[in-house]
Amino acid sequence: MLKREIYLKKIRPFYHETSLIKILYGLRRSGKSILLTQIMAELKENKIKEEQIIYINFESLEYSFIKNALDLYNYIKEKSQKSKKYYIFLDEIQAVEDFEKGINSLRIMDKYSIFITGSNSKTTFKELATELTGRYVSFKINPLTFKEIVELKKVKKDDYEKVLFDIFKWGSLPQRFVFNNEEELYIYFNDVYNSIILKDIVERLKIKDVTTFNKIVEYLILTESKEFSANNILNYLKQEKVSLSSQTLYAYIEALCSTFIINRVYRYDVQGKSILKTLNKYYVSDLGIKKIKNTSNEVNYSIALENLIYNDLIAKGYNVYVGKTKKGEIDFVVTKENQTKYIQVALYLENEKTIAREFGAYRAIDDKYEKYVISLDKENKSQDGIIHLNVFDFLLDEDF
Repeated sequence: MLKREIYLKKIRPFYHETSLIKILYGLRRSGKSILLTQIMAELKENKIKEEQIIYINFESLEYSFIKNALDLYNYIKEKSQKSKKYYIFLDEIQAVEDFEKGINSLRIMDKYSIFITGSNSKTTFKELATELTGRYVSFKINPLTFKEIVELKKVKKDDYEKVLFDIFKWGSLPQRFVFNNEEELYIYFNDVYNSIILKDIVERLKIKDVTTFNKIVEYLILTESKEFSANNILNYLKQEKVSLSSQTLYAYIEALCSTFIINRVYRYDVQGKSILKTLNKYYVSDLGIKKIKNTSNEVNYSIALENLIYNDLIAKGYNVYVGKTKKGEIDFVVTKENQTKYIQVALYLENEKTIAREFGAYRAIDDKYEKYVISLDKENKSQDGIIHLNVFDFLLDEDF
């Protein structure tokens, strides 16, 4: 089993903290439950007794009797009479009515270190954060990074490109690497997509016209990395003989973001050093879901690479924006702590025109922040203080 050190090293400082609830959130099937088991294993390795660890998976019928906050509170109290401190792991906790009240009541006893995961059919992460303001730390769990896949599959350097293009097509949800052929992968991803759509969105918003909702998802996926325009979507739906209000459209898009199917990326005014709330873009959390909803069998590898790099930057802990300059845009402006970096992405720098376009995007910027062009090219094409990085050097560098 792959040890997801990229997240464990962030969570470890809070293992024994009783005043803060630890929330693991993210796309379904991205590995949240596995992370809980890895945290429990580390606790046992560090001399925490088995009886001090209480794990409840609410998808199991074994715990179907825990229906509300009071049931949860009473069960945990009953199971925790022998020791001064316990570690509580609550997996898929959204099944419990008013669970926020239950876990908060346990938290104030200063006896429990509480870890929770959950999907969003009943409570979004945003709503949960509102209920627990100031009482939690959160960790967004993403599908596997390229580096994690290399470690999991023991990929040799000569096979990096083959694996990369496989990710472009099928994404990087952990369980998908169990399957060996395309038929099995199609079945798996359809199940993942339907579980998210039917359980986390349709049920929550009480959507009756699922066909129209799917059309919106397909449109967003086919136009990802392009400027978002509500009018374009509404006009597209009109051509399909579908009428939809802009209010409903935005509700659907917000639902897709809150369940982490897509990520909204805001624009950043490079000259004004400010975040713009208009003309944002969207990227999918996993390229495999994009494959299922893309009615074309063709993969746009340039956009797939851009999406992959976006997801990797998020996993590395960056805040990611699309850069707006006086003369155009930069693919990504990324910030973390006191760092700011600019990134251009190209599949290949195959000719002088492409090189001029990618490196020339920085001409309108006169600050001293690091500037990068990332591509699959092996030859170093750095120029004028702009650093060219091979994509594998970027993806495998934990310290970028």
